[in-house]
Amino acid sequence: MDVVFLSPNYPLEMHDYTRGLAEVGARVFGVGDAPAGALAPKVREALTDYLQVPRIMDEDDVIARVRAWLSGRNVDRIESLWEPLVLLAARLRERLGVPGMSHDAVLGFRDKQLMKERIAAAGLRVPRSRRVRSEAEVWAAAEAIGYPLILKPIAGAGSADTYRVDDRAAMERLLPRIRHVQEASCEEFVDGEEFTYDTICVDGRPVYENVAQYLPRPLIARTNEWISPVICTVRDLAQPAIRPGIELGRQVLHALGMGSGFTHMEWYRKADGEVVFGEIGCRPGGARLVDQMNFTSDIDLFREWARAVCWGAFEADVPRRYNAAIVFKRAQGQGHIRHIQGLDAFMARYGAHVCVENLLPVGAHRRDWMQTLVSDGFLILRHPDWATAKALAALAASEITMFAG
Repeated sequence: MDVVFLSPNYPLEMHDYTRGLAEVGARVFGVGDAPAGALAPKVREALTDYLQVPRIMDEDDVIARVRAWLSGRNVDRIESLWEPLVLLAARLRERLGVPGMSHDAVLGFRDKQLMKERIAAAGLRVPRSRRVRSEAEVWAAAEAIGYPLILKPIAGAGSADTYRVDDRAAMERLLPRIRHVQEASCEEFVDGEEFTYDTICVDGRPVYENVAQYLPRPLIARTNEWISPVICTVRDLAQPAIRPGIELGRQVLHALGMGSGFTHMEWYRKADGEVVFGEIGCRPGGARLVDQMNFTSDIDLFREWARAVCWGAFEADVPRRYNAAIVFKRAQGQGHIRHIQGLDAFMARYGAHVCVENLLPVGAHRRDWMQTLVSDGFLILRHPDWATAKALAALAASEITMFAG
């Protein structure tokens, strides 16, 4: 089994997916823009060969270089789990005649307006929306949809350049800030709790499923620096409040023609119980969500994803033992971390439930919280009881404080 894996060294979590491919018996041919000498040891050990390209985002150049590099050698799979490269992987598959999801199928997971149109055509509930490419189109869409609404990039990832707009005055203030976004989706704001639906699929069939809740919704967390955002996986997927979201997710996968691999979907549960689709990608969730899922069941989904795409199998036993919560911390002030308050006390009381403590150390420079959800570090904790897991996460969010200066 020969697998071309795009960008094995970046982002950081790609190291484990590269390792997973090697562990299930694949020969891994990496393609990235990092020099071979800069690859992480885990990546170097897992790779059979590596091609450095000057511009990983230049699709035509990468395709030409990969074709020349392979020199007619047949490969069995071409994979990418980094959102900006999933379409490149699909184009490579089509050019080289490699099995896997087509460019058109992947586009349905990448283009936010197209995905909603295809899902709505299957009779599923999606937010009302329009594709917009100019200020005039934004104003026309806002009039048709009504306020409040959401404006976000067609091909964005996470919550970057995503805004809630409550009225015309707010839209006037926002438009100058997003002129760099060439194409956006203007859509209905759905008021409700926000969850994920995550899967590993084999030929479109979910062989692993996960649900996690955002606390609070990402849009709120992204606009308030003082908040310590929490994401918590749900141990009990059989509960009535969760099942409609899972069923929606399964129907979305069918509507979009999912193949084999990871998916990460977001959905809403309104106060009246209605579930509404948010968006989906044919890649795993970021911000350590796969680590959380691993801690939920004590498994290795990096390896199981590799097994699914290489061999069409999933072998892990997946009892859901815990609700696993990640708490992202943002320091107060700017500059270097100078003090962390409350961490020692929290660990002394609740350390038995903490899986990972990865806060920036004293002396490290603050990260830009607007550019990364991981912010100035995180803790992952878990507990079998949902209410206790949430309470522990809330304590970590409120009682641990990082100061910068």
